[in-house]
Amino acid sequence: PTLPPQFKALGNKSLQAGAFPEAIQHYTSAIDLDGSNHVFYSNRSAAYLSSKQHQKALEDGEACIGLNPTWAKGYTRKAAALWKLSRLNDAEACYNEGIAKCGEDKSLVDGLKKLVDSKNAPPPSSNPMANLFGPSLISKISNDPKLKEYLEDPTFMSKIEMLQKNPNSLQMMMGDPRIMEVLQLALGGNVSFGNPNDTPEPPKPKEPEKKKEPEPEPEEDTSWMNEEELKKHEDKKLAKKKKEEGNEKYKAKAFDEAIALYDEAASLDPTNMTYITNKSAVFFARKEWDLCISTCEEALKVGKENYAPFEDRAKALTRQGKCHHKKGDLGKAIELYKASQLEAFQKDTERLLKNLELEKRKKDVAAYQDPEKAEEAKQRGNDAFRAQNWPDAIKNYEEAVKRAPTNAPIRNNLAAALCKVMDFNGAKMHVDKALELDEKYVKAYARKGDIHILMKENHKALEAYRAGLAIESNNKSCLEGAKKVTQMINAGTANMSEEEKQERAAHGMADPEVQAILQDPVIRQVLQDFQENPNAAQQAMKDVTVSSKIEKLIAAGVLQVGR
Repeated sequence: PTLPPQFKALGNKSLQAGAFPEAIQHYTSAIDLDGSNHVFYSNRSAAYLSSKQHQKALEDGEACIGLNPTWAKGYTRKAAALWKLSRLNDAEACYNEGIAKCGEDKSLVDGLKKLVDSKNAPPPSSNPMANLFGPSLISKISNDPKLKEYLEDPTFMSKIEMLQKNPNSLQMMMGDPRIMEVLQLALGGNVSFGNPNDTPEPPKPKEPEKKKEPEPEPEEDTSWMNEEELKKHEDKKLAKKKKEEGNEKYKAKAFDEAIALYDEAASLDPTNMTYITNKSAVFFARKEWDLCISTCEEALKVGKENYAPFEDRAKALTRQGKCHHKKGDLGKAIELYKASQLEAFQKDTERLLKNLELEKRKKDVAAYQDPEKAEEAKQRGNDAFRAQNWPDAIKNYEEAVKRAPTNAPIRNNLAAALCKVMDFNGAKMHVDKALELDEKYVKAYARKGDIHILMKENHKALEAYRAGLAIESNNKSCLEGAKKVTQMINAGTANMSEEEKQERAAHGMADPEVQAILQDPVIRQVLQDFQENPNAAQQAMKDVTVSSKIEKLIAAGVLQVGR
């Protein structure tokens, strides 16, 4: 059977190829098998965003944060979706929340800056007069019998040119009546600015509006009713009146009197479920959950027997769901919210349903945690790993992660197993999480270095090994790894085919860090000096920052050094 990481890998491949529907399908398959993995929701959110399904991208971003509130990428996914939905203030709040919980993460800080810059940018046409003084203005003036004479005046022409270059300068020219005439022409000739010496006529006082007398309600024709029908008709009118009186008592928190009035209304019109539903609202306000549930059940029975509107039935089901939520039975509450949506879709109920499903997932994840069972699963994973049974090893390590999500060694072991099936991105994600949980876990730095070598990111591998050695200077794995990757870097491209050289350079160029280095004007000058002024380049290399950046370019295969 296909495992969740394999579905995720297929989704990543489809996402990179721009096949967004396929990517969404693969990520959904991974979620169906493992709904507690926040990365699957993050990746699917990215796919939804790319396919312009912004609301679904937002929901997956929220699910990702719910499963792992300390993972920065979840906040970037949610904020990106909010941005696309034009909810800029909510997006800004999301970025700030992510920074508060995850620290100064680069993606969050950069995203927040771009959003704030976007919000503060002036609108493309902030001056309403900007489009009036376009190239066609001179043509309009020349066709006007009166205004065309102004074109012979150099002062007038210089003002027109200034207006075309800077429409905001109109304010300085308001005293020139010729400019005002031109403005009137540009506006279509329908605006009159008048003579400043003219005294405008005072506006005529408005006549007070006569208040309309309320029209009498039309009398109902009950002549066709027999005695029994007439009594039912009058009882229904009286029931509505009792309900309104009950509503007033409810608002005044006179709950016992409200219940009595709703009961009276229900007895007068036993075919209307609304009076019983209103009664359930009283029990809900008094936190009498069981009474509220049973009263809603009674209302639903009356509603079904008398073909009540779907909206009324949905309301009773939603209230039942709220009671079960208050009682802590989240599964039953979700079931009732879904039933309510089948009766009549309501946005408020949908919001309750989504939030509750997320809350339940979080509780289920927390309830599933068990350190002892995690250790047992880890040992099974170790046995499978030693037997080179990679799928079983991954399965057991993932089970161990679910049982103990904050255990760094288990994630490190899972990363090793994922490397065996060439899921390097998944391995890197888990080893990064291990280091997030324990920043002094040297084995994780060694594993990270190994992963970067497999991903042909020698510069990052060297950084990982050096970070491990900074904590434990004699760590064998980091020492050997650093030695190996240094030899690979020093060997350069001597033993590579032309195709391998191009592949390595392309892989390095895809790294955002390498791209940033290449865009650095200082580095670009140094690279030019290597060709034109070697002495200046050697002098620049004495700077630690410059030399480290050049070393990264060489290690990434972007900069090739001849021997």
